[in-house]
Amino acid sequence: AKFFQPEGDHLTFLTVYQSWAHNKFSNPWCYENYLQARALRRAQDVRKQLVQLMDRYRLPIESCGKHWNRVRKAITSGYFMNAAKKDPQEGYKTIVEGQPVYVHPGSALFNRQPDWLIYHQLVLTSKEYMRSCLAIEPKWLVELAPNFYKKCDPNILSKRKRREKIEPLYDRYHPPNEWRLSRRRG
Repeated sequence: AKFFQPEGDHLTFLTVYQSWAHNKFSNPWCYENYLQARALRRAQDVRKQLVQLMDRYRLPIESCGKHWNRVRKAITSGYFMNAAKKDPQEGYKTIVEGQPVYVHPGSALFNRQPDWLIYHQLVLTSKEYMRSCLAIEPKWLVELAPNFYKKCDPNILSKRKRREKIEPLYDRYHPPNEWRLSRRRG
């Protein structure tokens, strides 16, 4: 709860890493906060490798500060194939395959249930769970992956949606726009 970020797990991980760096990469600090120092050192090694790559290609290193949307957009640009949309009935559906999935109970987003999210991996237990989830804006998918996603006209239905559209039952006893199943006889 101390490091919790409501936008998702990736930002919670970033907050943990920044707090660990602020405490001079201390092992006792990890122990006090119930964190694995080995996992944080592995994250530190990956960060060092990324800094070396940036130096090699003479790219500037800039911090996002508290502008979390920059980090969220960067993750979205890399994991756009792992997008999921909230399903009205239950859980989520992946955008690519339409597979029903659920937010992992250990995720920061478990009780929040945003409309759109990006996940890092799927884990199959009794259900298919998404781990390392991050809430996103749907417009970012079109903006960051234009070759994969496109914006459609909301007034035009696809063939599949047209087939799924529910038409009211014909009721010859009442005018067309005044149908109610409770009024039907027989």
